[in-house]
Amino acid sequence: MKILVPSNVPFDLTIDVEGVEVAPYVMREEVPDEHLDAEAMVTWASPQRVMDDAARRLSRLRWVQTLNAGPDQALATGFAPDVVIASGRGLHDTTVAEHTLAMLLASVRRLDRTLAAQRRHEWDRDLGREQAHAESEFTLRGAHVVIWGFGSIAAVLAPQLAALGARVTGVASSDGERYGHPVVAASRLAEVLPTADALVSLLPATPQTHHALDASVLAMLPPHARFVNAGRGATVDEAALVAALRSGALAGAALDVTETEPLPADSELWDAPGLVLTPHVAGGRPQGAARFVAEQARRWLAGGAAELRNVVDR
Repeated sequence: MKILVPSNVPFDLTIDVEGVEVAPYVMREEVPDEHLDAEAMVTWASPQRVMDDAARRLSRLRWVQTLNAGPDQALATGFAPDVVIASGRGLHDTTVAEHTLAMLLASVRRLDRTLAAQRRHEWDRDLGREQAHAESEFTLRGAHVVIWGFGSIAAVLAPQLAALGARVTGVASSDGERYGHPVVAASRLAEVLPTADALVSLLPATPQTHHALDASVLAMLPPHARFVNAGRGATVDEAALVAALRSGALAGAALDVTETEPLPADSELWDAPGLVLTPHVAGGRPQGAARFVAEQARRWLAGGAAELRNVVDR
């Protein structure tokens, strides 16, 4: 099997599997003509034009392995229906969980406010007094944190939150229990959000989740609640979020992702009150990518698509 592997990634992606020919390509350049017979392709940060070109020219392609946790770019590319797409779910769990926790704590502890005061060379004396009068709103101890999108990242994040004294409820496709925490179906949001001190979204971008976090969902949260998105920007109605922050219907928010990236200079998000923004850096880079792709290649050789992990429904 010939597999296309990006040669210019800033992490180890050495694949040494018997029966596999590795064909290097540069992520921002079209696949070389001599490798158009590749049967598999590993993707990481290629622009859409490179992906679209690969879909047109790789006539023997049967499997696309993205190293991103969210396979939305690969799904949006016009690969033939018989091309199997597998995600990099699990490769970013630790880093995304850490960043999500950092954003939530930054919002809860008002670091956006203190950093703004620092730039003005001001000592914010009011912050301490406010904390004394509403101590429970400045800590995760005793807080109810709802995580919408209760997958492998939540499996890492939930115990971190619990260790800080928070109570975690997951939201997924059905009721039950995962990782030792109660999970409710998305149809029951109205039952859990009114008691939430924070809502964390780890949702992927799909047609079903587009603007799932809209004005009606944000309105279910109490005014002191905070919202964090480390999933995908397309899941949030950004105009509704800005409106909620400006009106005081929501106390604060933190976003690592936005619907348009890079975020346009004229976006209202830049100046929304109580908002922390980071430039889609939660994942950083996939952890253990070479080992994962090598194992996936062995699985493909052993039994094709049926043996692969993280196969995405198309």
